[in-house]
Amino acid sequence: MFRCASCGAFNRVSSGHSGVPTCGRCKKDLDVSGAPQDVDAAQFERVVSGSPLPVLVDFWAPWCPPCRMAAPILDGVGRELAGKALVIKVNSDQHPEPSQRLGIRGIPTFIVFRDGAERARQAGLASAEQLRAWAMSNTA
Repeated sequence: MFRCASCGAFNRVSSGHSGVPTCGRCKKDLDVSGAPQDVDAAQFERVVSGSPLPVLVDFWAPWCPPCRMAAPILDGVGRELAGKALVIKVNSDQHPEPSQRLGIRGIPTFIVFRDGAERARQAGLASAEQLRAWAMSNTA
């Protein structure tokens, strides 16, 4: 299952699919790499509440050095989880509403949601191995 970055629709893509898959709703090419997608506050709410897959959310800001250090780790995790979990990023400076509602006091903060509910939270930057292990165990 993959989320269309253009319209937000969830799309099934068979493992044997050849070529570039397209979104069933808007017909644009789907990114099936698993790379984290930037979302705004409204998109965050729609993804978390409507995803058939676990959702790993990175709350970050561009001025935050630990957030920038976490970005390539999260990209790798997202690519490993492609089709099994969604990885999204919320810029807490541009879209503070979700962070405020969830009581996030420091960034980076990573939260896994399943069926619209928070299941696990990791505040601060852990080592690459620890963050990867945490993400994999909480999205399985």
